[in-house]
Amino acid sequence: MKLLMILGSGGHTAQMIRLSEMLGSAFDYAYLIGYDDRLSARKIKIPGEVYFVHRARSHEDNLLVTGFKVLRLFVESLVAFLRIRPEAVVSAGPGMAVPVSVVCKLFGKKVIFIEDWSRVYQKSKTGRAMYNISDLFFVQWPELLRLYPKAIYAGRLA
Repeated sequence: MKLLMILGSGGHTAQMIRLSEMLGSAFDYAYLIGYDDRLSARKIKIPGEVYFVHRARSHEDNLLVTGFKVLRLFVESLVAFLRIRPEAVVSAGPGMAVPVSVVCKLFGKKVIFIEDWSRVYQKSKTGRAMYNISDLFFVQWPELLRLYPKAIYAGRLA
């Protein structure tokens, strides 16, 4: 089974690398990384295809710029999906997970989302969007179960 792992950067990447180590070689991996994030590619421990896409937004972007960037990411995600042909996409929080996950859902693939480990009492923006898109939605703190009643508490990826 091929998994598409979305590496956001920083802690998002750390969580996904940790998850791939826990899952081990039971899966074939492909990785989707932002063009400006070469460090995440060097942190990959279990080999797999690596694809680079533009990020959905920068913190300083206005709504119009963000809209165009999301559209570009959607097209890039579609191209990457058609090349990779994953059975599922797995993400731990970066905003670029949303368009990628929508593409995967359009093709009937599974979407697995893990709310970021820094979220203990509040939802993330990405988590809010992914809660209704995901086939499996995990939280890393039991406190989040009251905000995400259909979520699965599975402990921290630490």
